[in-house]
Amino acid sequence: MLDWTGRSYGRKGKRSVSRRKALLSRKKIIFSLVLSILLSAGMPAQRLCVVYAEETQGQSTQEQSSQEQGGVSVHLSAPAAILMEASTGTVIFEQNADVPCSPASITKIMTLLLIFEALERGDISLQDEVMTSAYAQSMGGSQVFLEEGEMQTVDTLIKCIAVASGNDAAVAMAEFIAGSEEEFVSRMNEKAQELGMDNTHFLDCCGLSDSDDHHTTARDVAVMSRELITKHPEVFNYTMIWMEDITHNTGRGSSTFTLSSTNKLLKQYQWTTGLKTGSTSKAKYCVSATAKKNDIELIAVVMAAPDYKARFDDAVTLLNYGYSVSSLYHDENTEKLPLLKVEGGVADTVELAFEKPFTWLDTKGSDMSLVEKSLNLPEEAQAPLEAGQKAGEAVYRLNGETLGTVNVVYAESVAAAGFRDYLKKVLAYFLL
Repeated sequence: MLDWTGRSYGRKGKRSVSRRKALLSRKKIIFSLVLSILLSAGMPAQRLCVVYAEETQGQSTQEQSSQEQGGVSVHLSAPAAILMEASTGTVIFEQNADVPCSPASITKIMTLLLIFEALERGDISLQDEVMTSAYAQSMGGSQVFLEEGEMQTVDTLIKCIAVASGNDAAVAMAEFIAGSEEEFVSRMNEKAQELGMDNTHFLDCCGLSDSDDHHTTARDVAVMSRELITKHPEVFNYTMIWMEDITHNTGRGSSTFTLSSTNKLLKQYQWTTGLKTGSTSKAKYCVSATAKKNDIELIAVVMAAPDYKARFDDAVTLLNYGYSVSSLYHDENTEKLPLLKVEGGVADTVELAFEKPFTWLDTKGSDMSLVEKSLNLPEEAQAPLEAGQKAGEAVYRLNGETLGTVNVVYAESVAAAGFRDYLKKVLAYFLL
C-alpha cells in the first residue's frame, strides 16, 4: 500500500500508522484545549503557532501532522497550513488555519497588493522614480542594499520586493505611496479588514517586526494572496523571475546587483507561479506558494515550518494533493439570451446578459459533463429598468444538488413610457 508521500508499508506498517493516527488525534485534541487556555490567559496571539511548532519539532513528519482527506493521507511538517483554489476561493485542505502566527516576509504580499492597487488607480506608474530615504536604507534583514538618495523606478522596486524580498525596497515604496511607512501600514490593516482578515494585524510593511502584535493566519495569508493574484495577475511578471540584475546609481558610481529569488519552488516545481517566502527566528519558515496547472490555480500556505526545506516540501505536498483531487467546471456564459417582454416601457422588450462566468471546483471526482444549467426568468418586466439590474438567474445543478447561481441582468436601461410614448405606439400601430 502507498501513502501520499509514495512510501509503501505492510500490515505491520499499517498498524503502526494507525497507532500514529490515534496518537496524533489525541495530540490535536490536547493542543486545541491548550490553545483555548492560552488564549483566555492572554498569551500573545502569534506565539501560539510557534508553540505548536516547537512542541512537534522532534517528531517525524508523519507524527507531526497527518490528515486524511478523501481517503488520502496528507503529511506535513508545519503546524499550520491551508490549500485554496484561487478562482472560487474553495478551501481544499486546512490544518490549524486560524491559529495566529508570525508572518515574517510574507507580510509583503499585502505590501505588493497595495502597490498594484495604486498602479491600477493611476496614483503611481511603473516608470516613476522613487528616492530611497535614510530610514528605508536602514532596514536590516533581507535587503537589496539601496543607499540614501538612490533613485529606482517603481518597476525595479517591485522586482526587489517580489524576487529578493528586499525590506529596504518595501519601505521605500511604502513611503512613496503613503508618505510614511506608518500611514502605509494603516492602509494595510484597513485592507485586511476589508478582505475579512479578522485574525491579522500588521505593524510594518516588510515583516521585520518581532512584536506579538504583528501576526496573521494561514487562512488570512491565502485570502490576501488570492486577492493579489486574481485582481492583479501582472504580479506573476515579477514573482516568476529567478534571477535578474539591477543597477545601483549612487554618488560613488554605478554597480550591478543580482536579484535572486527566495522562492526555490521556481526550480523545484514546474507549475510554480509565485508567490512569497518568509522566515525569522520567531516565525520559523513560511511560504505562500502559487501554481497553475490545467487552468487550475492553487494557493498553498505553510506557516512555521521547522526548517528551510520543509516549507517547500510541505507546499509541494499540498499542491500535488490539490491537483490530484481537483476538477474545475467553467462556463463563460457567452450565449445569447432571449429578449424579455417589458410592460409600461418605452421599449417593448429588453436584452438580457449573464452577469459573469460561473466556476465551480469539484474534489469528489464528479462527472462534469452531468452539470445542468437552467434559467429562472420572469415572463415580463415592469419598466423602468436599469442596465445591470437583476432580472433572474442561471442555476447550476449536479445530481440534483445546486452548485451555484449567476445573475441574469438587463443589458440595457428601459425608461417608463409617458403619454407621448403611448401616443407614438398607437400611431405606429395604425400606420403599419
